[in-house]
Amino acid sequence: MQHSNIKHSTIQQSDHITPSPSIAAASHWRDYLGLCKLKVVAVMLLTVLVGMCLAVPELPAFSTLFWGLSGIGLASCSAAAVNHVVDSHIDEKMARTRHRPLPQGKVTHQQALLFAAVIGVTGITTLVIFINPLTAWLTLASLIGYAFVYSMWLKRATPQNIVIGGVAGAAPPLLGWVAVTGSLDANSLLLMLIIFAWTPPHFWALCIARKADYQKAGIPMLPVTHGEAFTKLQIILYTLLMVATTAFPYLTQMSGELYLIGVVALNLRFMQWAWKVYNSDDKQVAMGMFRYSITYIMMLFVVLLIDHYYAFFS
Repeated sequence: MQHSNIKHSTIQQSDHITPSPSIAAASHWRDYLGLCKLKVVAVMLLTVLVGMCLAVPELPAFSTLFWGLSGIGLASCSAAAVNHVVDSHIDEKMARTRHRPLPQGKVTHQQALLFAAVIGVTGITTLVIFINPLTAWLTLASLIGYAFVYSMWLKRATPQNIVIGGVAGAAPPLLGWVAVTGSLDANSLLLMLIIFAWTPPHFWALCIARKADYQKAGIPMLPVTHGEAFTKLQIILYTLLMVATTAFPYLTQMSGELYLIGVVALNLRFMQWAWKVYNSDDKQVAMGMFRYSITYIMMLFVVLLIDHYYAFFS
């Protein structure tokens, strides 16, 4: 589920940029933060936090919240940094990503990989020591799934990359749940299913808006390989699937009426955006849906959290 922009000083662009030693030596801490995709990680950590809180009736221990969010957050930043390295030549060709640290020559590949290794090992070790081994193993599997399986293979291999790779991106709330309970649970898998169903319409909207970039980079995203009309139909179908999955927390009695009211409102707006994209050739409409989809997933998990504690304290 990765799209943040970090401002840097202007450097001449070319299709293949090799940072000079002087530039590499001058790497600033902000350049390393730029590798972490902090906006994406922040949204992800929100879903981790909600997964933690939904796992038990009361508020989880502060130490569990702190160490769990720290370990999972560091591992996620590590996966993002590896993704920057793997996609660096693609990022050079795309307007949306050419200002990232590697295409700009702010950080070398070796520096980025060392940074990813240090924070990744730190994150997983934190989870082993302070949380539990199952959370550490699942987090490691998610890291490998996104940083290597998706970034190095799926992204370039099939237009269904977002669907298949969405398994790794959907894991955060499950990781939060397991961090508190130490075990897998049907409800934790349900939270994961919601993000899994949300990911395709969320990202395909961006792919439509940035189709020219993906064509230039040679990435087989669905609008490039099957056309925009087919992609818009898939957005409609996956939106309906997502709406169905978001009903499950209420149907399984994990959440109550407050959640149901909130998610119905959010889903109506999401379906409105999907329908607008289906009937429009305006790239800004697709970008509007993409932006709303980020707000949607954040608000959905916030509503889950509010409903949980409203039921607990009422």
